[in-house]
Amino acid sequence: MNGDTQAMLAKAEVLIEALPYLQRYAGRTFVVKYGGHAMGDPEAARDFAEDIVLLKAVGINPVVVHGGGPQIGAMLKKLGVESTFVDGLRVTDKATAEVAEMVLSGAINKELVGWIAQAGGKALGVSGKDGGMVTATKVERTRKDPDSHIEQAIDLGFVGEPSVVDTTLIDTAVSAGMIPVIAPIGAGEDGHTYNINADTMAGAVAAALGAARLFLLTDVAGVLDKSGELLTDLTPADIARLQQDGTISGGMIPKLETCVHAVEAGCEAAVVLDGRVPHAMLLEFFTARGAGTLIRAG
Repeated sequence: MNGDTQAMLAKAEVLIEALPYLQRYAGRTFVVKYGGHAMGDPEAARDFAEDIVLLKAVGINPVVVHGGGPQIGAMLKKLGVESTFVDGLRVTDKATAEVAEMVLSGAINKELVGWIAQAGGKALGVSGKDGGMVTATKVERTRKDPDSHIEQAIDLGFVGEPSVVDTTLIDTAVSAGMIPVIAPIGAGEDGHTYNINADTMAGAVAAALGAARLFLLTDVAGVLDKSGELLTDLTPADIARLQQDGTISGGMIPKLETCVHAVEAGCEAAVVLDGRVPHAMLLEFFTARGAGTLIRAG
């Protein structure tokens, strides 16, 4: 058997390994949160777009929700709009909210639509405001005063979270053969526009759609134990325990809270995986060994 034949057989084996996953999830929805390192790297963006188009081509319905924190920060700086932070959260006044919407719904959203078009797909770029998709409510935060230890309310301005998700527009786009690409912006019942954390937005969309998978692409391999080994399967009870003993900390906590909320509200499973690895999403989904941390309701 020559080298060419062996290479072709290896490709065939990959397709055969993928077959049961293709059969199980044909016609189902995957919600993918795209952000972090991959957003600033054209090669990574091209890989991501190819993965999304491949999923659509094999009968799975991908829905993309994207972030853009660093790009918003860069544009605010360029425009000379000052930012203030409270406990690591950007206070979003009216000027900041307008810049955020411009960057998210404009520049980033349409760039992603373009990458998907280049890869041979048809994407529809929208924000949560379109078609009344996402109704947002203002995020309420408190913090303890270091001197009096009294809980004080913090006003973060136009920062919101999804309270209602209407999937009509997403369903219509998907049934027309399109890939929805959603910017994390929503309208409040008060008429204001709210900036929403992209992970939170993706989790709410995945729950509303009853998605088979929520993928959170991050800049880490997944959830690691104290010796740095990847934890491949977790339940909400495992996550609570790992948070209590300090294994899970920092920015991973809100990501896993999003995953837990999603799987408890109708999404079958959520996956935290490394968006820096080329085709990480396909490795996670189409191979038995997987590539990230899978969270199920239990």
